[in-house]
Amino acid sequence: MPLTWTCNHPTTPFCLNNFEHHSTSQGPDNIPSRKKPVYPISTALRQYLQRYGREVKLPFSYKDLQRFTYSVPLKDKFGQETAWEKVSYDLHEWTFLRQSLIEVYAILKMEGDMRFADHLDVARIDFCFFGNSQPFRIRIVNKLNDNYDHYYIKQADASRAFGLELEHLLSPNRITYFTHRDTLVEEHIPGIPGDQFIRDYLHLPTTNKIRLAKEFVKFNERCFVQLLGDMRSYNYVVNIIPDIEDFQYRIRAIDFDQQSFEGRKNLYLPQFFKDNAPLVETVLQHLDKKSIAQYQTEEKTMMTYRLVSARYRIMELLDTMGKEALSTPEKIAALRSALAEHFDYKGFHKAQHMGQVLKIQLKQNLQALLRHIQSGAGRNND
Repeated sequence: MPLTWTCNHPTTPFCLNNFEHHSTSQGPDNIPSRKKPVYPISTALRQYLQRYGREVKLPFSYKDLQRFTYSVPLKDKFGQETAWEKVSYDLHEWTFLRQSLIEVYAILKMEGDMRFADHLDVARIDFCFFGNSQPFRIRIVNKLNDNYDHYYIKQADASRAFGLELEHLLSPNRITYFTHRDTLVEEHIPGIPGDQFIRDYLHLPTTNKIRLAKEFVKFNERCFVQLLGDMRSYNYVVNIIPDIEDFQYRIRAIDFDQQSFEGRKNLYLPQFFKDNAPLVETVLQHLDKKSIAQYQTEEKTMMTYRLVSARYRIMELLDTMGKEALSTPEKIAALRSALAEHFDYKGFHKAQHMGQVLKIQLKQNLQALLRHIQSGAGRNND
């Protein structure tokens, strides 16, 4: 059953292009869990991460960064407070952390090549109390030209590790990250935060709303197929890419804590979040039913090609995920029932873990395209 576009009122069933009754209200069915537990990295997942170069020995841990002495609220360039606080350490801690953070940056960006470390420095460490992973944001500056870059240090969470890996393998976006024990290091994903884009860019006459609508449809489809939840506007970024005579857009998820955790189907569809209502309106104003269906199929086709090219690694990832406790029994039961009804497929009821639900979800969405691609490859083989 293809996804359809409708209002985001929680009591309204899917009705394709239901322009008249589109609502920006967000009921309790479309609000993610306030606090998701952190699921530890299991032995099986650790072995997978080691096999594919994601487990790297680090000179410090997440807990070391928690030993800051004080913090001050961090304001943006307009003087408004953000969700971040700038943290400070005593001299002994700072001496240890400064060199270690530069070393980790070299591992992340240059395979550990320390030849350039002399002109790198740690400009700032920020801490975010908001969110499940409570990340530290590290600003590294090049002392020769004052150019800076960021990366993040977070609590290692199995949900996030699975989400990052699925995004790397199934989406058009490659992601660099690695883990070590209870610590996760993740590259900065550049782009305009979704809430800021909606506020400052969506209304501009230079914004190509048709191309933006196309990208939001594809992003919506990708999140649903991957069961990546909670894509409220501050959990993704928008890249504006100059192209022939105009611009293209790429929407990228930046938060993967809610990978296959929630029990409500709509929480895996960005179109149902109140934050994203302006983008949904843009889709409904500029795209007809056939175009929406076309872009949905385009995205699933590209996901299928990626699945084929990395099929053994994805199979290993899903087999590992299928044995993990990544949600509560109540949420698992609710999601498999909702998806069984959506696809009219009772096979979902056999799933006992979220990883098993995701495997069936991928099959239901991509199996027909997979058969077509494989049959085409067979005809072209010598």
